[in-house]
Amino acid sequence: MNAKLRTALAVGPLNIATVLIYRVLLKLGIHPVQSVRVKPPIGPFFRPSAEIDATLPSISSWNDTGECFGWFRYPLEGNIPEWHSNPITGKAVKDVNRPWWKIPDFDQGVGDIKGVWEASRFAWALSMAQQARRGETDEIDRLNHWLEDWVAKNPPFLGPNWKCGQESSLRVLHLAAAAMVLRQIDSTQAGLLDFIAMSLARIAPTRAYAMAQDNNHGTSEGAALFVGGTWLTANGRPEGAKWERQGRDILEERVNRLIEIDGTFSQYSVTYHRMMLDTITFTELWRRRLNLQEFSSSFQQRAAQATRWISSLVNAETGDAPNIGANDGAHLFDYVQSGYRDFRPSVRLATDLFLKENIYQGSAGTVHRWAGIEPSDISATPSRSFVFDNGGFAVLRRNSAMAVLRYPRFRFRPSQADVLHLDLWINGVNHLRDAGSFSYNSGDEWTEYFSGTAAHNTVMFDDRDQMQRLSRFLFGDWLKTARVIPLNESESFTAFGAEYKDRLGATHTREINLSENSLRVRDSVAGFKHKAVLRWRLAPGKWVLNGSELSDGNCRLSVSGDMPIARMELKEGWESLYYHTKSKVPVLEVEVSKPGTLTTLYGWGV
Repeated sequence: MNAKLRTALAVGPLNIATVLIYRVLLKLGIHPVQSVRVKPPIGPFFRPSAEIDATLPSISSWNDTGECFGWFRYPLEGNIPEWHSNPITGKAVKDVNRPWWKIPDFDQGVGDIKGVWEASRFAWALSMAQQARRGETDEIDRLNHWLEDWVAKNPPFLGPNWKCGQESSLRVLHLAAAAMVLRQIDSTQAGLLDFIAMSLARIAPTRAYAMAQDNNHGTSEGAALFVGGTWLTANGRPEGAKWERQGRDILEERVNRLIEIDGTFSQYSVTYHRMMLDTITFTELWRRRLNLQEFSSSFQQRAAQATRWISSLVNAETGDAPNIGANDGAHLFDYVQSGYRDFRPSVRLATDLFLKENIYQGSAGTVHRWAGIEPSDISATPSRSFVFDNGGFAVLRRNSAMAVLRYPRFRFRPSQADVLHLDLWINGVNHLRDAGSFSYNSGDEWTEYFSGTAAHNTVMFDDRDQMQRLSRFLFGDWLKTARVIPLNESESFTAFGAEYKDRLGATHTREINLSENSLRVRDSVAGFKHKAVLRWRLAPGKWVLNGSELSDGNCRLSVSGDMPIARMELKEGWESLYYHTKSKVPVLEVEVSKPGTLTTLYGWGV
């Protein structure tokens, strides 16, 4: 059985058939979504807030500049975004009056289409609603003006901003969040209800395609159908009932399928996990606000475990978390504008809702006021070492240090060849780090680098990725864990390990031992033909390599082997902490040509 067939069976024949049928029907022009016709909604969409509260935290986002992917800020010429332009490249989609299915997924003349989509996710609607709720009455006029401009320049269903059902879903959810802040859920303007109905008419016909992805598309679109459907129903619109049922069914099925019993999400990514959790957290807030039927107990249990999963990885002092897995820059419901890499507001809301506990102190707590809930009076259990074996993540903690080991438990398609990658954090600083994603449309060279084995703290055999690359977003021959060395916690150390064997017979066993002031890693390698290269991706600094020891003046790293070391070299690599931007990082490469065991010792504080 060849790699493509094995991978097809792993992805799921039904999922593949659903995607193929969807694409064929679109190409033939007979997909049901292509026959949907609606009239553009007419504003105003929001009315002035009747409940002013100037004591709420100040919000200033999207006033003079727009924001893209949590880092890129650009001037708003004419005080409004260019809806069809990529602000990073400055290029615009041509012929925007085409039906969305005739617009290509990848247009090198424009750059990554996610840059075009960013402003049309409507994060600004929530920000403007917050400012209006604080008493800045001009913000309602600005909010209505932007929505009217968007409708005029994005008629249904023409142009790039209608291309993805998930993008329509995020608009619905951000508008719902704005309505919640402004207390306008059950007395909504007719124009806004028409906008929601228009969006759901785009989402519903392609929901099977979204679910076939086995990723956040299904949870986002299910949430939008549920939220939008119940919103319409609450305002006397009978068409909402059908979408409400569809959304609830999708959410229940997706949460129970895509979240493992240990809380790991199907995309094996910290930032995508946050996006999924933010989505179901907001949906639960909405359900409670409308006093609707509860989701099932299994839904609640999976949501609780997903909350525990991400909270175990987040640093309480900085809010940052490992850059493990794909990272596309998504950040929903940014109530407190604490920054893209601050995961605490998301974790805090989810912890209150699904665990009924209070986690973190300080500014992250202001998210409760905007969400309209009271924090729990039960303190959350402090983070500890934990193995999420269903998803293949081991989190080791020792005082101020945290190590995270990624090992293969692929029930869903992996997006990165990052098996046995190791992250190390000390006092909230990421010392040994993952590269991230950079961009999904940056050319084959960068796509292959950031998702490949060379961009991770692991061993690469014979200059090849750990899994065979079949396409831009698909690896074949998914690895399996051959052995797990169970978590071992003593008074002086915490230890764990795992092993895999790849399709060509190469084996890698990694054992990690974390103590108060050091990390020891033993990498046993065998079965390769020519060479094995161990990489350690370091925090930027003035690193100096002296023989077999590397130091930046505060930390030191040494590597020894029971086989000859052919090469030990400090080189430059790349990392992307935010989508579509990259920076250089030092990378230590250790090369061997014979099997054996390499021992790495990373020390600090003494």
